Amino acid sequence: MNDPYRFPGRLVPARPDLAARHLEGRVRAERYAEGQARQVVAAVLDLTLAPEPGASLGTQLLHGEPFTLYETRPDGLAWGQSGIDGYVGYVAAAGLGPAEPAGQRVTALWSHVYSRPAVRARVTAELPLGAEIRVAATEDGFARLAGGGFVPLQHLAPIPGDVVDHAARFVGVPYLWGGRSARGLDCSALVQLACMAAGLAAPRDTDMQAEWLGEALPAEVPLRRGDLVFWDGHVGIMRDAGTLIHANGHHMAVATEPFLPATARIEAAGGGPVTMRRRLPAPAGR
Repeated sequence: MNDPYRFPGRLVPARPDLAARHLEGRVRAERYAEGQARQVVAAVLDLTLAPEPGASLGTQLLHGEPFTLYETRPDGLAWGQSGIDGYVGYVAAAGLGPAEPAGQRVTALWSHVYSRPAVRARVTAELPLGAEIRVAATEDGFARLAGGGFVPLQHLAPIPGDVVDHAARFVGVPYLWGGRSARGLDCSALVQLACMAAGLAAPRDTDMQAEWLGEALPAEVPLRRGDLVFWDGHVGIMRDAGTLIHANGHHMAVATEPFLPATARIEAAGGGPVTMRRRLPAPAGR
């Protein structure tokens, strides 16, 4: 069973001064708060593990994703937990809105919201892959959103493929520590987004993925398409038996490269040897 207490700073909504009400009796805090259901209204919302202005990016939340709010601070930050992967941290309170029923997900790497159903219309907002929207109707090849604006229907159409197919769509996207969209993402976000697009739930960070995703592969089992390979703090996806696809700081982008030379380079750069290999389950219905 996946145990969030293995990763308390990231998956358990508890601080010394405040914790979620449902944790009362299990964790110690000065006070406890009931969670309030919210939803991300920004295109991409940064989340940090600390409230300091210079805090490193922990992850990003996407438009429409659920968020449980436990605290709104005078400095404009909100503290709470992502409903997608359980990540806990601080976000801009202005990037949250009321919770709404689930809708459709954007399947394009990046989409635009238009003021009217026409490709020459003014763009009023943007939406990343995985963003959730509510469609009120369709008109002239566009989806009319319940909150206003229009999105091309092509950007909501299902895109078939496995985890590798979806990961390959990100080739060339810039590397960004903590990033989780086509504007920039890190190695574990590439795995998470590719898994989600293929119908598999995935945790956010490399150490969680190495523990929870799929099944561990014995050393004697050859790698194949779709297998995950882990180093200390890094993960990649096997595009085939001899090729790796990964978001990495060497290329500062999502790239594909021969597996063995990549392994040698990562180890020489201080990343150490491969620490884990895991095989993903087949998505439901396949």
